Amino acid sequence: MKFSKEFKEAISHLPSIEKDKLLYRLLKKDILLAKRLEFELLSDANVEDKRAEMQQHISEEVQRMTKGFYSTGYLNMDIRYLSGSITEYVKVTKDKFGEVSLNIQLLTEVLQQNREHILNASFGRASKLLVAIIARAFKILLLSDKLHEDLLFDLKEDSKQLGLLIGDNDYLMRTAIFHGFDVNWLISGSPADIQKIYKDLRDRGYLR
Repeated sequence: MKFSKEFKEAISHLPSIEKDKLLYRLLKKDILLAKRLEFELLSDANVEDKRAEMQQHISEEVQRMTKGFYSTGYLNMDIRYLSGSITEYVKVTKDKFGEVSLNIQLLTEVLQQNREHILNASFGRASKLLVAIIARAFKILLLSDKLHEDLLFDLKEDSKQLGLLIGDNDYLMRTAIFHGFDVNWLISGSPADIQKIYKDLRDRGYLR
């Protein structure tokens, strides 16, 4: 929603006390904005500190979901929930590098610890989880495509490791091939037109 020049000017002329009241009221309705302001204005931690906290949180949560594994369906729900935590973290910190590195960490640790869980299920029952993992791997490439090349260098080994883990899982490889995802994009680097490739696949009904 765009605000008119006149509206902005009227807001700027409100008394400070009235502005504060309106701000507090708005923050109560937008918790993420409140958390972001709290981080920027009051937190002693920097982005690297907060990223390290998220890394620890992800590792602990993946261990928990692995230990309590019930089915690939529940594992998919746990991954979705943890992915939501990463999304919230990024909205608060604006950490674009962390958005990629944390998502790589999430998939890597899930696949390292749950390979047998996935392969012991039938391909049909695991299909939703498999498609979700490949879609998230594609998301990692799309996000990486927007990073500076120096940051991409720092992610190179982690991305390669994730690609090798997908390649070592027959179910995931079958799913990747069907949905047009080349695992070598994670290992050796994605093509320049990765955004276009993704859009075309989605338009054709894949990765859903």
